[in-house]
Amino acid sequence: YPVDLSSSYHGHLYLCFLKETDGTEFYSGLISKWSLLIGTSVSSVSTISGASVIVAVVEGRGLARGEIGMASIDLKCPELILSQFADTGTYAKVITRLHILMPMEILMPDTASEKGKWTKLFKLITENFPSVNLTAIQRKYYNEKKGLEYIQQLCAPEFATVLMEVQAKYYCLATAAALLKYLEFIQSSFYAAKSLKVIFKGSEQTTMIDSASAANLELVVNNRDNRSDYTLLGVLNHTKTPGGARRLRSNILEPLLDVDTITTRLDAIQELLQNEELFFGLKNAIGHFLDIDRLLSVLVQIPKQETVHAQAAESKITHVIQLKHTLDLVPQLRVLKTCNTALLKAYSATLEDNRFDIILEQIKTVVNYDTTYFKGSLNLRTQKCYAVRPNINAFLDIARRVYTEIVDDIAGLVNKLGEKYGFPLRTSFSTSRGFFVQMKLDGVVLPEGKLPPEFIKVTKQKNSYGFTTADLIKMNGRCDEALREIFHMSYVVICQLLTTIHEHIHCLYKLSDTVSMLDMLLSLANACTISDYVRPEFTDTLAIKQGRHPILERMARQQPVSNNTYISEGSNFVIVTGPNMSGKSTYLKQVALCQIMAQIGSFVPAEYASFRIADQIFTRIGVDDDFETNSSTFMLEMKEISYIIHNASDRSLTIIDELGRGTSAEEGIGICHSVCEFLLGLKAFTLFATHFLELCQLESLYPNVENQHMEVQHTRNRDSGAEQVVYTYLLSRGCSDERQYGLRAAEITSLPPSIIQEAKLVACKVSQQLLAKRPADPETQRQRAVYHLATRLLQTARNSRLDPESLRMYLKGLKKQYEAELQTAAPARPTDTEEE
Repeated sequence: YPVDLSSSYHGHLYLCFLKETDGTEFYSGLISKWSLLIGTSVSSVSTISGASVIVAVVEGRGLARGEIGMASIDLKCPELILSQFADTGTYAKVITRLHILMPMEILMPDTASEKGKWTKLFKLITENFPSVNLTAIQRKYYNEKKGLEYIQQLCAPEFATVLMEVQAKYYCLATAAALLKYLEFIQSSFYAAKSLKVIFKGSEQTTMIDSASAANLELVVNNRDNRSDYTLLGVLNHTKTPGGARRLRSNILEPLLDVDTITTRLDAIQELLQNEELFFGLKNAIGHFLDIDRLLSVLVQIPKQETVHAQAAESKITHVIQLKHTLDLVPQLRVLKTCNTALLKAYSATLEDNRFDIILEQIKTVVNYDTTYFKGSLNLRTQKCYAVRPNINAFLDIARRVYTEIVDDIAGLVNKLGEKYGFPLRTSFSTSRGFFVQMKLDGVVLPEGKLPPEFIKVTKQKNSYGFTTADLIKMNGRCDEALREIFHMSYVVICQLLTTIHEHIHCLYKLSDTVSMLDMLLSLANACTISDYVRPEFTDTLAIKQGRHPILERMARQQPVSNNTYISEGSNFVIVTGPNMSGKSTYLKQVALCQIMAQIGSFVPAEYASFRIADQIFTRIGVDDDFETNSSTFMLEMKEISYIIHNASDRSLTIIDELGRGTSAEEGIGICHSVCEFLLGLKAFTLFATHFLELCQLESLYPNVENQHMEVQHTRNRDSGAEQVVYTYLLSRGCSDERQYGLRAAEITSLPPSIIQEAKLVACKVSQQLLAKRPADPETQRQRAVYHLATRLLQTARNSRLDPESLRMYLKGLKKQYEAELQTAAPARPTDTEEE
């Protein structure tokens, strides 16, 4: 039922109920959530599913239906992201954004599912995210005035300009109110004033890649094995920090639109590649950084209750130690002083901020100078125990002396046991058992082959025993009690320290941004060192020389067959034909992947590459039925192509593979033809792969259509004389001459030869009727030649960087090409050639 965030007794009711049900799997989500109310750290929620983002969504009502407000926050990163945008009836933008965020929980108003009447948006979210917790929140908490108050209270001063952007965005403010109230409710803590990074993210800032296209292109998840690294993220991900990996993933799913920003990234990557000392110096320094976002998330939270659970107190001390460790690493990044590019210079200036030194000095007034972060359980426990400097709190100093005496007594007890039984015993420690006794079996003879009965809870691992005694268990209990006292008293001192640190917390956001961006740039530079990548240019033309599929290149561990690509305003619609398994789909995906790589600021696998910025990337690939939505192959095709038709713009990149194969040949050709004619009315760059060779006739009707095909070669077996097909995977101009390649594929199977032969006869008769080509109209061919010349001249005027002599030679070549096209058309009006 809808959660009432104002009710204080809900937590107690749930906990009692869960105890009665003995924590069954059905209630595991609630157990994780409500465990926060009794002192469990926030991280326990995120470890259940790996996700850590909570999203609040609301849709306008009445005339405002279709206006979406969204707010999200990562429990590992104190960054509140707000967005508001208009969406169509398909809600593709909402679903896409949620796929990018990977939420662990989605909050929606209870009115979206009131009395069992689900709104369309609510239904779509439940269908697309069946494994995500969907929580209904009472509508009264979606309050835009309260949301604005929250942001005014919590937003760090450096990000206060967001108030100007969102003060009239009522729906995103409403979701912010519900989300922040819910977080206070489940975490039993609230964010410190002026401590949050709040940003408004409009839908116009990045390239739109819908969730289906992201899956088709295997951007972050491999379709055959979701644990495989054979994805674009897997190819480019050489990051050293969790923040860098998150940033790279986000950029791949939402590439940049701004050419200037992309260019600054490319400049930085180029400098990193040219300066080995800088590259390896930064790579080594970045590798020692922890997850700064997660660290910040804990530091800016303040518990509601006065008494804090020991585990929460211990966690806070750990994070202050991690903060000191992080700030100690900042000087290592100041090697950026020697950089020349704008982006690296900007980050170098950020690192020069003296507030890092101020925070570090404040920490050192409370925390011991030599305290550093260890990953070992006993080392880390010792560091937390002695983190706070002596003589700050007298009671803390007494508690630590008591703890030290108990630890010494434990060591003495183990020594006495060793002397008593003549065994080589030593003291060991684990988080689960505390202090225990360990004994190696090498050269040890046990009396009667058994351990003495005093040794209990015996475990055996390879060549050693682990055990304890009743006295040791009691001493562990005293040790834990002393530690709780130490952590509580240390926590009081640490909280006082954090109060002063909160004044400068915003510089840590800059550090987080710097480290994650440098990590991503180093990762992209590292990818260039593994394979032969080239820096892309940005013009009004998509031109790739000897381009390669980045994922296939990683899988094959050798350079795959490379192909050229050329799409311009003058020839923006390319029809690709060829037999099954000739490489059409791979080529189409290759172009889209290179486009995405270029727009995130990465080098691309090619000898030369030029791209036009795409505002949206659409793909229609695959012919599987969708049983979840009860959609046949054909219905799924129609839904996907309908989305493309309604959303494509002149600046889009559209990839369509095998449209219309889910119905009869006549209907399929008709649908493909009409879809092609609609897309031809746009200036979008389109790659259209098909087995319907009839579509190749579009080239004679429209001057901006170009036919290309995947070449195959035919050989004969010397012994049997049987004809064999060799796939070259090379793209060439023109329409495919191959016929009956489906039947050749069928011959490989165990179908009887008689059936194959009969199929060939029928196919020949049908082909003769369907493929009767009409001769091209001479006037149409002449107009086509004029069109091609005009578009090439425009393209030259916009993008040429040739010197005058080279430009003169190029223009002469265009003229010769134009005259040749006129001659092949017909000897119509030959006297007009010179004038035109």
